[in-house]
Amino acid sequence: MTQLKSVNIKGKQYVEVNERLIYFRNNYPNFSLTSEVLEKTDKSILILATITNAEGKVISTGMAEEEKGSTFINKTSYVENCETSAWGRALANFGIGLDTSVASADEVKNAIVNQESTKAPSKTKLEVGDENWDKVIKWAVANKDKGLNTIVKILQQKYTIANVVKAELKKNI
Repeated sequence: MTQLKSVNIKGKQYVEVNERLIYFRNNYPNFSLTSEVLEKTDKSILILATITNAEGKVISTGMAEEEKGSTFINKTSYVENCETSAWGRALANFGIGLDTSVASADEVKNAIVNQESTKAPSKTKLEVGDENWDKVIKWAVANKDKGLNTIVKILQQKYTIANVVKAELKKNI
């Protein structure tokens, strides 16, 4: 098979769907690639792409689902993105552009973005006298009945707290 143009994503080569589609159209002119919306709601879409030969026999399929607004591109084009992903999967299942992964380049980029966006947010370092200190002390004093250990645990959900800060909290409650 002809070497198709690919892009490097996090050290892996991916053949983009447009390259797979060009190859398919040039090398299989009597085959067809069709899309069928299996389900569409106001929040998501599920599309099945099917490749058939000249006799109408199903050769391969690919399915994709996208959520409206789940990524930057899906805010306005989740239907189109879903269809492209389904095409990419059908073409990969047919053997076109299947070097390392069935996923399209966009799917891989989206997965990386989604993984990075689901990482725990970084905590703010709480220091005695910083811009958060006054409100933390007021809250700690108002909740002193919970005890120092509980107050520190609650604050550690948002802040990184050094021993010097714990000692200062203890003095104030």
